[in-house]
Amino acid sequence: MTPAGLESTDATRAGGAPIGASRAFAWLLVVTGALGLTASVVLTIDKIRLLQDPSYVPNCNINPIISCGSVMGSDQAEAFGFPNSLIGLTGFSVVVAIGVGLLAGARYRRWFWLGLQAGTVFGVGFVTWLMVQTLYRIGALCPYCMLVWAAMIPLFWYTTLHNLRSGVIPVSGRLRPAVREALRYHWVVPVLWYAVIALMILSRFWYYWRTLI
Repeated sequence: MTPAGLESTDATRAGGAPIGASRAFAWLLVVTGALGLTASVVLTIDKIRLLQDPSYVPNCNINPIISCGSVMGSDQAEAFGFPNSLIGLTGFSVVVAIGVGLLAGARYRRWFWLGLQAGTVFGVGFVTWLMVQTLYRIGALCPYCMLVWAAMIPLFWYTTLHNLRSGVIPVSGRLRPAVREALRYHWVVPVLWYAVIALMILSRFWYYWRTLI
């Protein structure tokens, strides 16, 4: 995906005219939304089965570290009093719908894009909190939860870049060079983000990984 591919199909307009987006960005919404939705569906089904039968063992319980059951049974898995996966079912369904709409030629007003921005900020903040809890409190990894992490990072980052470039988020003259560089090297932040997470996982569970070498 090139920086130009992130640009809105319309130039920034006065008067709050609807703003579209490139097909590349639309596809990114569809793909990341579908990945997050798939993971949320699986987690919801497993949670229901676990509630029905406390002895149920999810198929992603692979070893002492990669263990969905340990994560699902934690208080953090119901941060708001209900399974976190229900948030994913709703949120990622909306993301897929927005992406499909853009592919069909839809354009949305600034308030709509700001709503998507707020949603991705909440989402990436929430999964970051869950990531820390998973690594340092629960002490186990859930592959489907990690798929949600992986989907949220580009979803948040490229939504932000789209909104900066299209004028949804105003940028002062002083910050425009930084935004241009972020658009030019748009891949750097997600790659570094994933690398940091990988290093955190490697470091946190090194005592186990080294037994496999």
